[in-house]
Amino acid sequence: MAHRLDPLDLYDVRSLLTDEERAVQDAVGRFVDEKVLPIIGDAFEQGRFPAELVSEIASLGLLGATLPEEYGCAGMNAVSYGLICQELERGDSGLRSFASVQSSLCMYPIFAYGSEEQKREYLPRMAAGEVIGCFGLTEPHGGSDPANMKTTARQDGGDWVINGAKMWITNGNLAHIAIVWAQTDDGIQGFVVPTDTKGFTAQEVHKKMSLRASVTSGLFFDDVRVPDSARLPNVKGLKGPLGCLNQARFGITWGPIGAAQACLKEVLDYSSQRILFGRPLAANQAVQIRLADMARRVTTAQLLSLQLGRLKDAGRLQPTQVSLAKWNNVRMALDIARDCRDILGGAGITTEHSAIRHALNLESVITYEGTETVHQLVVGRELTGINAF
Repeated sequence: MAHRLDPLDLYDVRSLLTDEERAVQDAVGRFVDEKVLPIIGDAFEQGRFPAELVSEIASLGLLGATLPEEYGCAGMNAVSYGLICQELERGDSGLRSFASVQSSLCMYPIFAYGSEEQKREYLPRMAAGEVIGCFGLTEPHGGSDPANMKTTARQDGGDWVINGAKMWITNGNLAHIAIVWAQTDDGIQGFVVPTDTKGFTAQEVHKKMSLRASVTSGLFFDDVRVPDSARLPNVKGLKGPLGCLNQARFGITWGPIGAAQACLKEVLDYSSQRILFGRPLAANQAVQIRLADMARRVTTAQLLSLQLGRLKDAGRLQPTQVSLAKWNNVRMALDIARDCRDILGGAGITTEHSAIRHALNLESVITYEGTETVHQLVVGRELTGINAF
């Protein structure tokens, strides 16, 4: 009989990775298996971010992984960063969200738009997990239209005074600094705001049914005064925050692959052992067709993200390509998590199994960093040349 394929990698995508990329995936995979999976169901149930894992995440080089070594970062390529996201989300979307925000939304803008002094001050300590960041873009009155920003920063002598509010901010109550985007007389600008600045408050969002093992907050600015040295000097306008989001969305195309693989592996094990009507559930045609469809969709997503990573590493990535993969891959994972929950039957509704946790988390992932509809319209605009927003 022919060698059986890996059910989680039918196209042997792993063979397309370099030795270094495989080593990164294996190291993060071991960390997830040994440190994350034993505690994450309980953390989700308790609504607790497992902050005790941050130092090990940092020591593995996972924070700001693609930034240069001169700033204390690992200098990895984009595909390696994608694999980090995939393995972390195989553990839990909340953990991948933490790393995404720290790396793509906080460290990246300091690197790309910040002064040399800002880079030297923050990036090494952020890579070490000593300084945690959050990203203040979304506001309470609307997420998909960031140009309609109400938070303002006005110049007062050599300082800036910030007023306004941000909402749905991952890491908000953990953060030592906030990357805050505000309207100024000279367009939208970014500021690095220490969270102990007078007038800054963060309020944690409770009663969440999704991303429970993650900190989500509202941020409030009441005459928050920062010096001009806190301003990110090298970008103005929406292209600043949107550039950060494109970095994060790239990782988000990879993350849900891990969530889907976790659900598929769990249901493959379960269906081979669960005996119904005298035979394993896996011997049922209807179940096999559903499992095959999951494998088809996981494989498609793997190939999309790998090509996306190769384009990014070649400097040829276009935002529309990220939108297509974010839309496809998150939808894929959400559908698979829900279907796996169903195959697990009653057992599927507890956190003893991962499917319901992943399904609930993915309800947030499909909304944040561009809703599914927004990404569909980005692709539509590329195809037609007409903006339908």
